[in-house]
Amino acid sequence: MTKQEAINKATVLFDEGYACSQAILLTFASQFDLDEWTAKLISSTFGGGMGRLREKCGAVTGGFMVLGLKYGNANPTDMDTKLAAYRKVRDLNHLVEEIHGTSNCGEILKKFASEADVAERKHHKIICRKIVGDVTGQVFDLINT
Repeated sequence: MTKQEAINKATVLFDEGYACSQAILLTFASQFDLDEWTAKLISSTFGGGMGRLREKCGAVTGGFMVLGLKYGNANPTDMDTKLAAYRKVRDLNHLVEEIHGTSNCGEILKKFASEADVAERKHHKIICRKIVGDVTGQVFDLINT
């Protein structure tokens, strides 16, 4: 899958109604032999800034999940792998903040959408879809370099 194909897939999934977090994880799940059903369930509650708490952007947390699949540690005493994976998470977070000024869902919404837009769920088309694409592209680069 090319970077543009990944971005297209994620935005299509988001447009279909999957949460931002789901769209990101589902885009990359097959590369890590993660079945779709499990990927959908794992990432389902992270949309809207973690269950609509408007905290960390769901697209970003979906990206963190993918980074965990690529770089995460399975051995609790392997601190080198753990810390290297944490650096990748911080890298992604920094890249999103460089583009959008923040990686906090609530702050993103205030910056790019009105309260009325959010109430009418127009924010998905105004900013969330773009962030899903941006995060997908950044994740693609981080796992393919």
